[in-house]
Amino acid sequence: MSNTSTSGLPAPVRSLVPARMDRLPWTRFHWMIVVGLGFSWVLDGLEIQIVASAGFQKSLGLSAAEVGLLGTIYLLGQVTGALVFGRMADRLGRKKLFILTLAIYLVASGIAGLSPTFWFLAIFRFFAGMGIGGEYAAINSAIDELIPSKYRGHVDIAINGTYWGGAALGSAANLFLLNTDYFAEDVGWRIGFFIGPVLGLAIIFLRRHIPESPRWLMTHGREQEAEATVDDIEATVRKQGGTIEPVDESKALTVQAQGHIPIRTIFGVLFSKYPKRTFVGLAMMITQSFLYNAIFFTYALVLQNFYGTSPSSTQYYFFPFAIGNLLGPLLLGRLFDTWGRRQMIFLTYGVSGAVLAVSAVLFNAGALDATTQTIFWCVSFFFASAGASSAYLTVSEIFPLELRSQVIGYFFAIGQIAGSVAPLLYGILIGDGTDRGPLTVGYFVGAGVMVLGGLIALIFGVDAARKSLEDITEPLSIVREGKGSGS
Repeated sequence: MSNTSTSGLPAPVRSLVPARMDRLPWTRFHWMIVVGLGFSWVLDGLEIQIVASAGFQKSLGLSAAEVGLLGTIYLLGQVTGALVFGRMADRLGRKKLFILTLAIYLVASGIAGLSPTFWFLAIFRFFAGMGIGGEYAAINSAIDELIPSKYRGHVDIAINGTYWGGAALGSAANLFLLNTDYFAEDVGWRIGFFIGPVLGLAIIFLRRHIPESPRWLMTHGREQEAEATVDDIEATVRKQGGTIEPVDESKALTVQAQGHIPIRTIFGVLFSKYPKRTFVGLAMMITQSFLYNAIFFTYALVLQNFYGTSPSSTQYYFFPFAIGNLLGPLLLGRLFDTWGRRQMIFLTYGVSGAVLAVSAVLFNAGALDATTQTIFWCVSFFFASAGASSAYLTVSEIFPLELRSQVIGYFFAIGQIAGSVAPLLYGILIGDGTDRGPLTVGYFVGAGVMVLGGLIALIFGVDAARKSLEDITEPLSIVREGKGSGS
């Protein structure tokens, strides 16, 4: 019997792959996914914090503008990587890309530590950013497709939140590496650039044992490979003591691989078939990016200009800020699976905005000091961090499997570009620290932006908690009359 249809594409196949993956119990196999794939966010946080301290400025003879440009170059690299590698992950597979993107990061970041000049460092910062940007697209897709539906929400949110664990690690490393009592001025920052690659080497070997997404194989005409991969996963789960329930035959899907998906089809999905979902995804990504970039890139200026802290002491105020951001996704994540996505997005975005607004009133009245200002930031971003992490989860869940990685890349890029204006804007509002009025207005704007993002998700969002990805959004390759709801 022929395995191809008259169109030349693989013939339709009946598959239980999604149902088999979603009914698996949690075992060490899933912890391997969490550690092996989720470590990307730790690396990104580590990178940002090590570079933000600019230990290389004096030894390379850089101006403040050149230091700022390096941050922009890294951001442009992330946007480029998300766009390029996101599309490649949908075409070539999740595994090839999450190996490739990590390898690019490891090599580029390591070479950056050897930089003799500004432009040498800038070039390899760009490529390191490309690797991390590609990770955001490929990894979110792979995690959501490999983790069972009842765990997917809080696992994805917790993993995204580990960015702040990396940032805290980078800050701790800076206290040691940038101290000239321990390392020469031209040596410590170079060692910092090798921390990520050294940690990543262990992870890249672990990733070799993570399988390709069976869902991706299923929708690309490789059903036999998909079934064999799930067989291997089930065998591993049984060896690790997991009990596997019988699969519900009614959950079988009939799919036919679509081949290359043109850009016009992608635009049709985003703006014609799912316009509300596109609106929600963009609103969540842009609003959280704006607030985070506004506060994260200017918190040191606020502490120094308004509260008189020294540059060296800023690292100590950063620790509780980072820990609050880390704990939010870890402690609140499970509620996204039990109480519901829309409700929790509204809660986290709304409370973070409300706390920031209260702090704005107290800040304008001169009622805060450096410690209490930091406490307000910690509380606000305890909730904002969980909400920001849920933005990546939302975008990953609400679009078809065949477009998942590249759509994450598109939304990530737009969010980063929109958010990139915030540091400049808030830097202007801070000024020399003599007038609190402009920054107070800025804090109210940031608070309003977050509340607006939460309201949009509450009204137009999708109830995706504990549902199969295919129940939330039918794959483009599914063979069924009247497919897609257009909501």
